[in-house]
Amino acid sequence: MADEEYAEMVLDLVERIPPGRVMSYGAIAEYLGRGGPRQVGAVMSHYGGGVPWHRVVASNGRLVPGHETEALRRHRSEGTPLRGEKIDMRSAAWWPDES
Repeated sequence: MADEEYAEMVLDLVERIPPGRVMSYGAIAEYLGRGGPRQVGAVMSHYGGGVPWHRVVASNGRLVPGHETEALRRHRSEGTPLRGEKIDMRSAAWWPDES
């Protein structure tokens, strides 16, 4: 499992993702310059309940496995761009340095 400092970095970044936008597990790892999609997923599965976890998705727009129904409900209420029951990554992907 990821160390405490890494977990805090991941969770702090996830808290910054605006409503209606998403980041992929890999994009989070790339932005932080540490770990990879699996490490971000491990942090989210263990500690992500207190942050907007539904805004972290697979790079293909797939929602959090096992929580698709709740994630989809939250995305619809936020107006996140969708393609069926996946996120429209072209429209919804967010990067922290965007203005």
